[in-house]
Amino acid sequence: MTRISARSRVRLGAALAALALSVGTFAAATPAAAAQPAGSYRPSTEVMLSTGEGQMIRLPRNVSDVWTSNPNVADVYVANQRQISLFGKDAGEATIIATAADGSVVYGAKVRVSPNVTSVDEMIKAAMPDADIRITTVGQMAVLNGTVSSPEDSAQAESLVRSLLNPGVDTSNPGATLKFIPVNRLKTATPLQVNLKVTIAEVNRSLLKQIGVNILSRDGTNGFQFGIGQGNAGTFGSSASGDTAAVPKGFTIGSTGTTLGFAGKLLGLDILSTLNLSEGDGLVSILAEPNLTALSGETASFLAGGEFPIPVSQSLGAVTIEYRQYGVGLAFTPIVLADGRISMRVRPEVSELSNEGAVKLNDFLVPALTTRRAETTVELGSGQSFMIAGLLRNTNTNNVNKAPFLGDLPILGALFRSTSFKRSETELVIIVTPYLVRPTSGKLALPTQGYRAPTDVELNLEGQTFKGVSGAASAPAAAAPGMTGAASTAAVPGFKL
Repeated sequence: MTRISARSRVRLGAALAALALSVGTFAAATPAAAAQPAGSYRPSTEVMLSTGEGQMIRLPRNVSDVWTSNPNVADVYVANQRQISLFGKDAGEATIIATAADGSVVYGAKVRVSPNVTSVDEMIKAAMPDADIRITTVGQMAVLNGTVSSPEDSAQAESLVRSLLNPGVDTSNPGATLKFIPVNRLKTATPLQVNLKVTIAEVNRSLLKQIGVNILSRDGTNGFQFGIGQGNAGTFGSSASGDTAAVPKGFTIGSTGTTLGFAGKLLGLDILSTLNLSEGDGLVSILAEPNLTALSGETASFLAGGEFPIPVSQSLGAVTIEYRQYGVGLAFTPIVLADGRISMRVRPEVSELSNEGAVKLNDFLVPALTTRRAETTVELGSGQSFMIAGLLRNTNTNNVNKAPFLGDLPILGALFRSTSFKRSETELVIIVTPYLVRPTSGKLALPTQGYRAPTDVELNLEGQTFKGVSGAASAPAAAAPGMTGAASTAAVPGFKL
């Protein structure tokens, strides 16, 4: 422990000497004070001071000794035996204890000195009059408590406190040594809500080519006949019908593609042949734009599709039905950070029923699922977007059905082969855009707004299936204060004619 400063000790000694001369005789006749019992004392009173700020303390009894644990932080000025003044010199903590002549404690306090705490409070109130912010310094930590209207106000308050409590320090430099480190415990006045707009685009292209050869022969004398092919080339008719060359031959036309038929004579035989050519080129596109809104820290999910049944065997031969989901699904969990940025975990999924991999159970066909799924955690600002791309799939399949040995013959082997080629290309792109939004208080338009059913005359004579006018769309929902990016909770446009 450190005694009071020399200046304070001299003034206190002079006051005590004068007091001793005036009451010397009485003091001599007074017996010595009783010894104080052994023990310890820790002050429970706290005094908050700024650098250069002072506070006067009136004491209930006379004191004979005053000391401070850290005179470089908080010093004491003794005016008389019943009045002392405390003043802050530098940031830190100090303990002040004043005792009487008998050793009893007259006054004790724990003094916290912070640089310009009052000025920081005034600056915060001037910059953010609607905010309720309280600053408490503990050692090298400056704790910010209270309520603000948005995360941007919270970040601005933290920046102001960091600059004011560290004068002359470049607070923008990450390597700068800060005397006071702000701890942001501010809360927003209302829970922030995040609207997530997801665009899922998929293009699926398939190409199929098939070539098959069929030959059928006939001998009118019931002699040698032959046929080549996996299908039926056609028919000549029957001898009982008086089939002659003038009678048209019948060709079997394939269900898909193009069939080329040939009929003639070869080596005295009637020949009927078909060449089946099939090519299919398909293009399927899927576009979904689900929108979800959730509180910060909560999970929201979305599904546009359906469920399919799956039989599940139980004990004693019982069978129950369970349902599995498929379609366009989305689940996300947003967390709004202090600076207004959004950290979110996104899990989009696109699935569809497929016969590839299907299982047949007790005459029940359980379909398989073709699934494309992505799961990631990203951080971005309101209105910014990120894309999940590169989900490509390219499949090529070549099949050759042929007769053993004969299909391998040069030139003639083509008559004993049937070939098919299949190619499938799929590309999936997902674009995710979050917005910080607040609910709107305006009236929202519906898709059915303005719709009117037609009368019998309009339906039968004019052929109208509906009538009415387009519904007027209301203004889009307002974004959270201080946030960037348009709010995506705009009203749904009305019914369009």
